[in-house]
Amino acid sequence: MTDTPPDVRSDVRSFLDYLNALPGPARHEMPPAEAREAFRATRTVTDLPVGELALVRDLAIPGPAGTIPARLFDARATRVPGPALVYFHGGGFVVGDLDTHAGICAEIARVLDVPVVAVDYRLAPEHRWPAAPDDAEAAARWVAGSPATLDRSVASLILCGDSAGGALAIVTAMALRDEPAVVPVIVQAPIYPVVDGGMDYPSYETFAEGYLLTREAMEYYNAAYGADPESPRASPLHGRLEGLPPAVIVTAGLDPLRDQGRAYAAALVKAGVPTVFREAAGLIHAFVVFRKAIPSAQGDVAGYLAALKDVVAEAEGARVMTQAAGR
Repeated sequence: MTDTPPDVRSDVRSFLDYLNALPGPARHEMPPAEAREAFRATRTVTDLPVGELALVRDLAIPGPAGTIPARLFDARATRVPGPALVYFHGGGFVVGDLDTHAGICAEIARVLDVPVVAVDYRLAPEHRWPAAPDDAEAAARWVAGSPATLDRSVASLILCGDSAGGALAIVTAMALRDEPAVVPVIVQAPIYPVVDGGMDYPSYETFAEGYLLTREAMEYYNAAYGADPESPRASPLHGRLEGLPPAVIVTAGLDPLRDQGRAYAAALVKAGVPTVFREAAGLIHAFVVFRKAIPSAQGDVAGYLAALKDVVAEAEGARVMTQAAGR
């Protein structure tokens, strides 16, 4: 038995109608290289530009299989030591890069007033699981170490990402809980994350077709990624959640992954992890990179970031007090 689909916002309906009228194959029906280029090509139509920042600079992070490209976004030219946010982009572990998510990374940098390091981890099917989580963990540890090329003294980490990147944020938080980095992770902030390779959720059927992300696309991405659905590094919902950092989670109301995000938030609460949960009713998957095509999504992004800013301030304050008490 499936849910009755809720109302679709007017700007979401217009965008879906536009997408459904486009000729040619869907992105998951293209060869990976073509799908990636198609995603990059649409960003000026679907998302808002980077806008004003003091600094946007490409970085090179040493990884387990070579250099991991990354990009620093910062609203300030110089900083005192403080939190830094590491962002992992979405795209089913197959598409997406530093350009496709530059707009949302810039918005996070401005609103949270923290440096944001976006990570261009290895993609499937050329690099199957666990290449992506290996790169994500390596990148987070590198940022935590305040390397000279970052030119920022990092006191704590915020791990963030959307969809596939949301999963990487969670998996990386688990890895750094079990083997801490130089500085602690104070907040995890996954956006409509994929957290369970089993996919047996009502929303997966309710929104199987017609809402951008389809069941067929999810099956393609899962096959390309090649993860072990029994492993917590692929299905973090089934891993040990106790001891994870406070969470801010947002889901989309018209998303096959909606119920996974809800389940993850509930499981965190049960495990005693402070959790803020928001759901963007009437919005589709990937709305954080559709703020131009779906103007109402900007309000939901603003709400999510406001909640995240509050939790970061509280968590960073607690970290500073704990550090001072331990001196």
